[in-house]
Parts: sequence; structure tokens; C-alpha cells
Amino acid sequence: MTDTSPAAAAAAPRHPFLSLHSVMVLLAFASVAYHLWLVTAGLIPHLVSRPLHIIAVLPFVFIFTAQPATGWRRVVDVALCAFGLAACIYVLVQYEVLDEQYGRLRGTMQFVVAWGLILLALEMARRQVKWAMPSTAALALLYGLFGQYLPGELGHAGIPLASFLGTLTITEGGLWGSLTGTSAEVVAVFVILGAVIGAGEGGQGFMAASIALAGRLRAGAAKVSVLSSALFGSISGSASANVASTGAITLPTMKRLGYPPALAAAVEAVASSGGQIMPPVMGAGAFIMVELLRTTYNEILMAALLPAVLFFWGVWAGCDLYGRRYGLEPMRAEDIPPFARVAKLVLFFLVPFGLLLGILFLSGNTPQYAGAAATGASAALLLFNDKLRPSLTRWASRLVEAAVNAARQIATIAAIILCAGLIIGVLNMTGLGVKITSLILGLSGGNLWGALLLTGLACLILGMEVPTTAAYVICVAVAGPALMEIGLPPLQAHLFIFWFALLSTITPPVCGAVFIAAGMAGAPWLKVAWHAMTLGVGLYIVPLAFVANPSLTALGSTPWLALAACVKIGIGVWMVSRGLIHREAMTVRALWVAAGMVVIFAFGI
Repeated sequence: MTDTSPAAAAAAPRHPFLSLHSVMVLLAFASVAYHLWLVTAGLIPHLVSRPLHIIAVLPFVFIFTAQPATGWRRVVDVALCAFGLAACIYVLVQYEVLDEQYGRLRGTMQFVVAWGLILLALEMARRQVKWAMPSTAALALLYGLFGQYLPGELGHAGIPLASFLGTLTITEGGLWGSLTGTSAEVVAVFVILGAVIGAGEGGQGFMAASIALAGRLRAGAAKVSVLSSALFGSISGSASANVASTGAITLPTMKRLGYPPALAAAVEAVASSGGQIMPPVMGAGAFIMVELLRTTYNEILMAALLPAVLFFWGVWAGCDLYGRRYGLEPMRAEDIPPFARVAKLVLFFLVPFGLLLGILFLSGNTPQYAGAAATGASAALLLFNDKLRPSLTRWASRLVEAAVNAARQIATIAAIILCAGLIIGVLNMTGLGVKITSLILGLSGGNLWGALLLTGLACLILGMEVPTTAAYVICVAVAGPALMEIGLPPLQAHLFIFWFALLSTITPPVCGAVFIAAGMAGAPWLKVAWHAMTLGVGLYIVPLAFVANPSLTALGSTPWLALAACVKIGIGVWMVSRGLIHREAMTVRALWVAAGMVVIFAFGI
């Protein structure tokens, strides 16, 4: 069978020198270099830095895709990419003139550029995340254009076309808004860090450390999956990528040790989903939250840490309970790596992680600076293999693999965020967000728990069709103000919405992580989904628990109260897990669940 892996593709000879592959590699390195340069570039006009960000991603959306189009479709792709490059160049070259227009278009050329950029943003999102995201944006645009004809309170006063399009395309109120800035200046750096760690021995380091810590315990292989996914998932920020990478090792191991295939798949799907809520990186969510809340990264991290620990505690407890139920033994001695090998492998993630956390907490520098420094350390470690032997040839091959993977992942996130910028721009211009807030308040009768239920349902439905980050951005824009108006602190409102946007990874009917894991394990997906929901019960409970126990998210200000709330909720989560998983009479199981819910929600801390 032909090896089509990125590493093999990078190592394969290519002729002539400037082949399409060579151009892709050069542009990938240019994209990585630009986004790392932004960390120390100082003040750059937003209508320059953000269009340059989109220029860097356009070729990886339309041309250098995993499965490039052929024939006339290829011509369309090239034409779209060329138009996008020209439009972005126009904006950054004319940024001083555009600044003086205060968001109002002038002349046919600017209308062509504006309409073209809007349609391009919709198509970029469709290419990356299918129809749901661009369809939502298109509905928002139609509302902005024709909402003045709607009767009653749902309508708006009307916005002149030149101002509507101009605000979205030549100011910082739409495509070039703060979300795109976060994508360019912060998220991209951590995407690069994850790609560089993934190109070397970092993945093996995560796995070796996890096996050494948990392999000798009951249901050890499942607990290894939980630990490795918590470590790797925080960097990758993608449940699907996590399942595909760590699952390639953990799933065969669990099946070989006699785990039911559906349980093995569920463990991997749930553990992989939790990576997006696990500090220090939390995928892209932490940095977008920083921008939307106008707060510090450290505040987000301290608020998110204990809830994430509770989630993984719930999965760990569930694995232990299933281990008792099915008699799952520890891993075999021959499968556990010797200490010397573990000590070598952990360096590949301990060094960049230690540097990242040290700069974040001790130096006062920005998260992107810390991410860039950790990326530099990870890039240097690519020189060595798992025996700490250097090789320049291997180093070059790994750098190419890391650059191409990073450029593609940056493009995916940028396409999502660019489209989300259109939605946020329309909400801000028309006041639709305020109207939806009023609707939520009306339907809930001003009751916080009713509003949480409505918001959670909206997050679950939207998250079924768009990635977690996109679902979070949209839901927090329309529902976040309602929760805050009822009395929920802004940080808790954002964390609640972010967690519930993640539910769809394991909740039917979509449950993307479940489908991938079920396919890899050869198990029926519905059975996997049921096991996943029982293992991941913390994903449903913990967001509600930190509303009932506000101290849980106050680790930075009241650490002892936060830890007390964590212990209290942790006991309740274990009791609920026992009721759902342990084989007992249904009445007894129901009592365990009810008792657990009382422990969690009664006498809030």
C-alpha cells in the first residue's frame, strides 16, 4: 500500500524544483513565519494585519486542500483564491483611505470588493464546515438587508446599503473585527505550537507518561486514554483530531485487553472531547473568550481549571465503574514502557509545556509570546528521535510536516471566525442580539434556570452543525446578554455556553467524536453514544454545577472555597456516575443519581 502520510509526502522527491508541492511548502512556511512575526511586530494597522492573515490562509482553503479539485472545479478554486487575494490586497493597500470613509462605501470598485469579500467568507466557511455556518450568516445578512420590512419588534429601522456593506468589509465591525484579530494574533500561534509538537515525539510523550501513571490501575488502558487525551486535547483543540491520533494507539490496546468495542470507543470519544475545555490552551476557545470578555488570559485559565478537572474526574470514575462491571484488568507489564524511556519521551512535551506555563505565570508576557517561545523549543526538539539521537534530515522533514499541518489548521479556524465576524457585525448593527435577549427573557419568565435551559438547548442544536468555537461565538452573542441580565456573571455565562457548545460531540444525533471512534473500533454508534453520555455525564452536570456553586470558578480569588466546591461536586458526580453505570436494581440506581444531584446542587458554595 502506498504511504500517503504528510511525512512521506514531504520526503518524496518532487520535480521540477518549483512544483505545486514546493509552492505549498513555501507558502506554509510563509504563513507560519508571518503569524509568529506578529507576536513581536508591535502596532500594525488592523486593516493591514488582518487582511494579511486571510491572504495567508486563502491558498490552503481553495488550492492546497487534502483532496484538490480537478477539471473545471479546479479553475473555479483558482479564480476564487485569486479574487480573494486581490480584494484583501486592495483593503490593506487602501487602508488609510478606507479609514477616512467611516464605514461607507464609495464607488463601484468598493461595492464589488465588498460583495466579493462577503460571498468569499461564506464560501470559505462552507468549504471548511459545510452548510450550517454560512447558512446562519446568510440569514443574518438577509435580516440586515431586509429586516426593516418585518412587522413589529423583530424589524429594524433600516441601514443604507453603502453603510451596511462598508461596516462589514472596510472597517473593524465585521470581517476585520476583533475575532479575526484574535485568530491572526493568538489562535494561530497555538495552532502552530500544536502542529510542531504533533510532528515530533510529543504524542508518544503524552502516551508514555499516561501509561506510566495509569496503566497499572483497574481499567488501566481506559484511564490512559483519559490522561493522554486531556494532555493532547488541550493543545489540539479538536475532538476529531484527538480521537484520530490518540485513538490509533488506545483503541487497539483496549480491544486487545478484552474491552467491549463500544466501551473502548466511548472512552476515547469522551476523553478526546474534554480536551477543548482543559487549560492551558482549551483549543481556540480561551483566547476568543479573553477577547470577548476583555479580561486576562490568567483569569480565564483559573476559572476554567477546576470545572475541567471535574469533567475528567467524572470520566475517570466512569472508567473505574465500568472496569468493575466488566472485570477490566490493568495493562500487561510488557505494555508499560520502562522508566528510562518514559523519562526521555516526557521531555518532548514537558519542555514546551513548562516553558509555556512559566512565561504565562512568571514573566507577565502575553499568551501569544509564551506560545511562540514554546513553539521555538518544540521546533528544536524535532531534531531528536525517541532515543534522543539528532538527525538534520528528519528535522527538515518534520518541520515541513508541521508547517503544512499548521497552515491548514490556521485556514480552517480563520474561515470559521471570518464567517462568524459577519454574524456578529449584523447583530451589532441591527440590534438583533438585543431582540433575541428579550425573547429568551420572555420565554424563561426571567427565571435563570429557564434561561439556562433555553440557552443550553440552542448551544446543543447549533453545535451539531458547526464546530464548538463557532457555536460558542454565535450563542454567546445572542444568548449571553440574556443570562447576564438575569444575574449570571459574564465569565460564568461564557463558560456555560462554551461547555454546552461542546455537548454535540457526544450527544446524538450528530456526535462527531462518537462516529469517528465507533468507526475506528468497529462498534455500533448508538451503543457507543450511550456509553459516552454515561461516561461524560460531567459535561451535562458541571456547567449547571458552577452556576449553583459560583465559588468553583473563583480559584484565583477564593481558592479554599473553590476547592471545597470542587470536592463537593466531585462526590456528587461520582454518585451520579455510580447510579448510571453500576449494575444494581433500578430503584437503587435512581437513588444514587438523586442523591448525587442533591449533593451537587443543594447548599451551593
